[in-house]
Amino acid sequence: MMLMEINFDGIVGPSHNYAGLSHGNLAATRNRGQVSHPRTAALQGIAKMRANLALGLPQGILLPHARPDHRWLAELGLRYDRAPLHSQAQALSASPMWAANAATISPAPDTADGRCHLSVANLVTMPHRSHEWPETLAQLRLAFADPAFAVHGPVPAPFGDEGAANHMRLATSHDAAGVEIFVYGIAGGPFPARQHPDASAAIARRHLLNPERTLFVQQSEEAIAAGAFHNDVVALANGRVLFAHEHAFADKDRFYDRLRAMMPEVEIVEVPAAEVSLADAIASYLFNAQLVTLPGGETSLVLPSEARDTPSVWHWLEAHVAGNGPIRRLEVVDVRESMANGGGPACLRLRVVADPATVDPRFLVDDAKLDRIAGVVEAYWPEAIDPAAIADPALVARIEAARRALLETLDIVELTYTLP
Repeated sequence: MMLMEINFDGIVGPSHNYAGLSHGNLAATRNRGQVSHPRTAALQGIAKMRANLALGLPQGILLPHARPDHRWLAELGLRYDRAPLHSQAQALSASPMWAANAATISPAPDTADGRCHLSVANLVTMPHRSHEWPETLAQLRLAFADPAFAVHGPVPAPFGDEGAANHMRLATSHDAAGVEIFVYGIAGGPFPARQHPDASAAIARRHLLNPERTLFVQQSEEAIAAGAFHNDVVALANGRVLFAHEHAFADKDRFYDRLRAMMPEVEIVEVPAAEVSLADAIASYLFNAQLVTLPGGETSLVLPSEARDTPSVWHWLEAHVAGNGPIRRLEVVDVRESMANGGGPACLRLRVVADPATVDPRFLVDDAKLDRIAGVVEAYWPEAIDPAAIADPALVARIEAARRALLETLDIVELTYTLP
C-alpha cells in the first residue's frame, strides 16, 4: 500500500450562520448575531483546497449534514417551525464543517492489527454539536468502507470527545510508526474543558495503540481560559515537528522529556509568550494552521490571513523561516468567514494517512471536481443569512435544496443513517 496523508476538508454548509452557540469560542461569541455569507464561506474553503492541490497534496472532502436536523428535533418532541429560536439555531448549525472534530485517526503503522482506525467524535459538550455524530459516522463508513479501515462509533457519554482537534501524531514519515499524543482538559477557568481524559484513553485502547508510543497530555488551564477551546488552537504536529505555544500544556517539561525519549528525532518549535501572547496566538489562529510535508520534503505552514495581519505573529514567523527553522514555507489563505465562527484552516480538515486507492473516490477531489462543487455552491448556497431570520421557511427550503443538489452532483445518494 502507498500510504500518504490526505486532508479531508469539510465543505462549508448552506446553513452557515453566526448564532454564537459555542461557549469558550471567542470568535464565535464575538460575532454572534452578525450576518454570515454561506456562499462566500464555501467558496473560500474550496479555494483553500485548490491551494493544497497546487502544493501537490492529496485532497478529500466531507459533506454538509442535513440541516435542519429534523430527527434530532423530533427526539426532543419539537418541530422546526414551532421550536424556540435557540433550538432552531442548534438544529440548523453548520458546525460539521469543522472536520477536525469529526473523528480521531490512528494510521495503520501505529495499530496492532495494521488497519487505519477512525473513532467518530461524540461532541457531547455542546448541544448544537452533540447530534452530529450519526451522520458523520455514516459518511466515514461510506468513505472508508475498505477492509484497510476500522470505523468505530462514538465513545459513550458523558466522556466528551472532540476528535482530531485534541490529537497529534509525530513520525519520521507518514508511513512509519509514530507517536500518538492525546491532549485532554481538566479545567478551563470560565470555559468548559471539552476533551475528557477517559475518552482519550478509550480511543487509544480501541485503536490498538502501543502504550509505549502513546502519550496523554493535559492542556493548560491558562490556554483554555484564554479561548483555546481545542488543543489545535495552541499546538499542532506533523512529521518530526511539534509546533506549540509556550503555554499550551499544563506540564510541558515532563511532556517534552517523555516525547524526546520516545522519539529522539523530534524537533520542538515553541513560540515564547514574550514574543507572541496567548491572546495574539488565539486571535490570529497561528496554531490552527495546516502543518504539511510537501512532495519535496519541505515542511510548510498553511496559515489564515489573520496571522499575517497580526504583527507579533508575522514577525515571529518570518524570523523562524529566516533562521532556517524546520518550517520552511508560509502559505497564506483567506478563510475569513470560517474564522469569524471560530475555526481556521486546521479546523476545516481531517487528516487521514491512507492509500488513496482504498478510499471511496467520491470523497476525493481534483480541480475538475472542485469546479463542479463550486458551481453548485454558486447556484444554490444562500448569499447571506441573518441569524434572526433562521425561522423563515423559504430559507430552510433553500438550505435543504442546496444540500440535495450537492449530493446529486457527487453521486452520493445513499447517505442515510439510523439512530441507535
